[in-house]
Amino acid sequence: MTTHLPQGGFVLDASVALSWFLEDEADDASMAILAMLESGFALVPASWAVEFANGMQCAIRRGRTGLHEVADGLEALEALDIRVDALQPIPLRLVTESIRVGLSCYDAAYLLLARDRGLPLATTDRALRQAAIADGVQLVA
Repeated sequence: MTTHLPQGGFVLDASVALSWFLEDEADDASMAILAMLESGFALVPASWAVEFANGMQCAIRRGRTGLHEVADGLEALEALDIRVDALQPIPLRLVTESIRVGLSCYDAAYLLLARDRGLPLATTDRALRQAAIADGVQLVA
């Protein structure tokens, strides 16, 4: 089940933002999600910034990109309307949900956020997409 941007907001998985910086992962869908942020907002769990930064650091260490190549993009990323959700699920709920759907607690946080806020989810993670569909959470096309 996919949807276009409803009322300007969606939940943004770090995998999508990382794809904007990695040529071999960027595709039309991820770039369309980036374009949605020009007129809307993304909601993320508190762990998003650390997860994104770790993904960037790993990509740089592996030689997939360089810090100088992405510096301007990282500054542009900070200018986007990416909002950190103020209400975080309690750890027991994260553990229970992650076991129920077979995801890491990090990915379960995105699923819970999308479901709890009634927002579609933007992710490139196949397992997270499948769990969202199974739970009736809309996906950003």
